Amino acid sequence: MTGDDLRARRANSFGAHASAYAQHRPDYPAEAIRWVLEPLGEGPHQVLDLGAGTGKLTGGLLAEGHHVTAVEPDEAMLSELVRHHGAARALPGSAERIPVPDGTVDAVVVGQAFHWFDPARAMPEIARVLRSGGVLAAMWNDYDDSAPWMAEFVRTAQSSVSAQDELAFDPMTKHELFTDAVRRVFPHVHPRTAESLVAMVNTHSHALVIPEEERAELNARMLAFLKSRPETAEGEFDLPLVVYVTRTRRV
Repeated sequence: MTGDDLRARRANSFGAHASAYAQHRPDYPAEAIRWVLEPLGEGPHQVLDLGAGTGKLTGGLLAEGHHVTAVEPDEAMLSELVRHHGAARALPGSAERIPVPDGTVDAVVVGQAFHWFDPARAMPEIARVLRSGGVLAAMWNDYDDSAPWMAEFVRTAQSSVSAQDELAFDPMTKHELFTDAVRRVFPHVHPRTAESLVAMVNTHSHALVIPEEERAELNARMLAFLKSRPETAEGEFDLPLVVYVTRTRRV
C-alpha cells in the first residue's frame, strides 16, 4: 500500500465509528476558543467549524454564544453532530469546497482536521469565505507526555501504522492570503477510565485501519499497562492533554 493509499484509508475511516468518536474524543478548552477569536473583539461572531466531525469544537463555540456553521464531508459524522449540537447550522462539504458565500464568516476554525486538507486548494477557499481581517485557526488535541506514565502509555499505544505516521501535529500551511500567524499551547484534561481511554485510542485512524488481530493485541497491551499503573488502575482519572493552536488573519 502506498503512502497516499494509507492516508486516504485513514481519512475515510471515521464515519463507520462516528458514535464512538462522539462519545470518546475530547473537546477543546474554552480558554483556547476565546483566544482564537480574541482579535475579532466582542461577539457573538459568525464562525465556520470546518471539518467539524461530530462537533467536538462546535459544542464549545456554541457554549461561548457564537453562531456556528459546521461543515463536514462524512455523512455519519455530520449526523452525530446534528444529534448532539442541533443549534448549529450543519452542511455537507469539505475544506476544498465550502458551501457558504464569499466573505460571510468572521472566523474559520479547524479542530483535529487540518492535516487532512489539501492546502493548495483549501487555503484560497477558506480565504474566499472569510471577511477581510477574519481569523483562521487550527487546533490539535495531543497527549501531554510530561508525566512519566503518560509518556510510557504513548509508546504502548503505538500500532504498526503509527511508525509511518506523518499526521502528527503540523503547523498550519503558510499562504499569501493570510498574515500574523501566532501559536499557543493550552493545557487540557479529559476524564477517562482505563477502558474508555482504550476506546478513545480506537477512534484514531492509526487504530481504525489496522487488521482486527493487531487491534485486539493493541487493546490488550494498552489495558494491561493502564491496569498496572496506580494513576490509572481504578476508576476515573484526568487524562493530561495539550492543545496546540495556530491562529492567523485574512489579509
